[in-house]
Amino acid sequence: MRKPILAGNWKMYKTVSQSLSFVEHLQGLVDDLEGVDAVICAPFPSLYALKSQLEGSSIKLAAQNLHQAEEGAYTGEVSALMLQDVGAHYVIIGHSERRQYFGETDESVNQKVHAAFKHGLLPIICVGEDLSQREQGTTKQLVEEQVRAALSGVTADDVTRLVIAYEPIWAIGTGKTATAQDANEVCAHIRSVVGEMYGKEKADGVRIQYGGSVKPENIEELMAQPDIDGALVGGASLDPGSFAKLLQGARK
Repeated sequence: MRKPILAGNWKMYKTVSQSLSFVEHLQGLVDDLEGVDAVICAPFPSLYALKSQLEGSSIKLAAQNLHQAEEGAYTGEVSALMLQDVGAHYVIIGHSERRQYFGETDESVNQKVHAAFKHGLLPIICVGEDLSQREQGTTKQLVEEQVRAALSGVTADDVTRLVIAYEPIWAIGTGKTATAQDANEVCAHIRSVVGEMYGKEKADGVRIQYGGSVKPENIEELMAQPDIDGALVGGASLDPGSFAKLLQGARK
């Protein structure tokens, strides 16, 4: 059985002091994380401070992006080696906002996946469609293309270690949410694509998250679906009380 994984993506919110305060409050609310992997995707400046605060905790750190090069003249960028050194365990790759605002492509996503694995980071690979693509009925085709491109050259052993997050772009920060059944249908399709690439046994080991206006009120319904193994949460992860409820609801 796949262990659920709940990741809170803080995006460009929280100073270092606010990040530390959040974790202090969260640890006071959550005594037992058995049955779910908890991940905090914090802004770069907070990662090192949180590494110390979370020492001995089962909560894992994630970065929200990385550059595919190990080093170089890339002002403002951060490498996988740097992220590994400051305590990141996971890294989000290909988030819709990176694709929309910062020119992320399927090719760069794949390059970043390989860079992450090279330095011991586990990728959370984001795929998903916008509203016009959904209305045109091309969701599954688009998502399949994104998955195949992201996983190009990834070994069968590594594929079971990464996480894929299905995030319908039209449902991010809008208050709209795909029905649990619709979300599961796309997640199941993602699993079938991975199965075609690596075989059913490997595909059955891949954790697939849903991301799109996830909140405490709908987490249990989403997690009841057979192919949804967790959530990539935005706004509802910014409050420790809300995040604690999400962690509780994410357990299967």
